[in-house]
This record gives sequence, C-alpha cells and structure tokens, in this order.
Amino acid sequence: MSGPENEGEYGAGALRPYVITKGRSRPSRNTVGVETLLIAADPPCELPVSATREERALVRMCERLLSLVEASAHLALPVSLVKVLASDLVDSGHLSARSGVPQAVQPDPQLLQEVLDGLRRLR
Repeated sequence: MSGPENEGEYGAGALRPYVITKGRSRPSRNTVGVETLLIAADPPCELPVSATREERALVRMCERLLSLVEASAHLALPVSLVKVLASDLVDSGHLSARSGVPQAVQPDPQLLQEVLDGLRRLR
C-alpha cells in the first residue's frame, strides 16, 4: 500500500544498516574498537559525492577527537555499523584512528602492600 499515509513508515530513517555500509557487516580493519579515538584528517579531505549522510556526519563530528562509541551514540546507530563506516573513512584518509588510553602498568605488589600497611597505621 502506497500513499501519503504510509510515508512515515519508509522515511529516510528506515534504511537498513546493510544499505548504509554497502552490504558489509565487518570493518576492513580489526584495529577499530569501541575505545578507538577518531579525528578528521588535517587538512580535511573532500568526501566523494557518493558519501552517505552518515559518513558526512561522522567526519563532521570528528573535527574534534571523539571515541567510536561516542560517535555511535551521537549518530544513534549501532556500534557495529559505525565501526564499518569509520574503518572505511580511515582507509580513504578522511579520518585518523588512534588507540585509546594505554593500559596502566601494573603496580608492584610490594608497593601496594606498603601503601595498605601505611593506611592501616593511620587508624
């Protein structure tokens, strides 16, 4: 059934994720994770005419450093879909991906014990 009464059902927001990602469900890079920090290329690269609205929005919002999971929330899209988009944009040179904050080095167990003993003495 077509007509104005059904236009809302099939509006722009009804696109399936596989349409946005051009049929792919996995990113081209295994290094893009939820903690990956994204930033637009400097100087900015012109997106092709065929770029999707979501790709354009992602590059625009990454003018400042932004994590992949934050971008996903701002775009209101699944993280898995944004991973594919971000990976494509990194491959094309429109975005740069940076690893998140490195894990802290595990402290020396003896040092932790000394701190604990010192705190207990304060009581």
